[in-house]
Amino acid sequence: MAKLNKRLAQAYQLVDKNKFYQLDEALNILCQTSKIKFDETVDLAVRLGLDPRKAEENIRGTVALPHGTGKKVRVLAFCKIEKQNEAKAAGADYVGAEDLIEKIQNGWFEFESVIATPDMMAQVGKIGKILGPRGLMPNPKVGTVTQDIGKTIEAIKSGRIEYRIEKAGIVHVGAGKISFGQQKLKENLVTLIETLVKAKPKTSKGIYLKTISLSSTMGPGLKIDVAPFRNA
Repeated sequence: MAKLNKRLAQAYQLVDKNKFYQLDEALNILCQTSKIKFDETVDLAVRLGLDPRKAEENIRGTVALPHGTGKKVRVLAFCKIEKQNEAKAAGADYVGAEDLIEKIQNGWFEFESVIATPDMMAQVGKIGKILGPRGLMPNPKVGTVTQDIGKTIEAIKSGRIEYRIEKAGIVHVGAGKISFGQQKLKENLVTLIETLVKAKPKTSKGIYLKTISLSSTMGPGLKIDVAPFRNA
């Protein structure tokens, strides 16, 4: 096992790996142990009692975080000329059609979110095998294929994020930055977890909310007591 540096060693001394922490206590520890020069992201990992191989349990959706993520999201908008001014006015970083498709085919990926109007999806489908594995393919189920392109761009820019279950049954998302402080981080995290609870498929049986863990970019992971969220 690799030797921990002094900062991490001190951080791990504050963590009981066998304990299930209350959310407030866990956030207090994460904020205490963040001593590095950049603003760390607080990551949430939730294991759900779902089988992603089943279409009805392969959950995916969006959630508007009360305080955003603290990260600048570069939005690419695929739309035809009549919608391009609306997209630009809403704050899209890149707006275009076939020209952007060609750039992506040539290896360009300077964006974190992609949206498209319905009339562009036939062309965008040409790069589905490129965007899909990166989780960037526009999808009407999560509102990234829409005619209301301006409103969608504004929502993404203000903190709306997408979540999706991974093969192992885990939903992993960034919940904000350490600099937010404990209260804002808590509000973001509670919103995220409650959204996942509401997304429970009707076909789900057994324990749905299995485990919750929190970590910062360079810090230790902490197990969170799931009982308050199961009983909410």
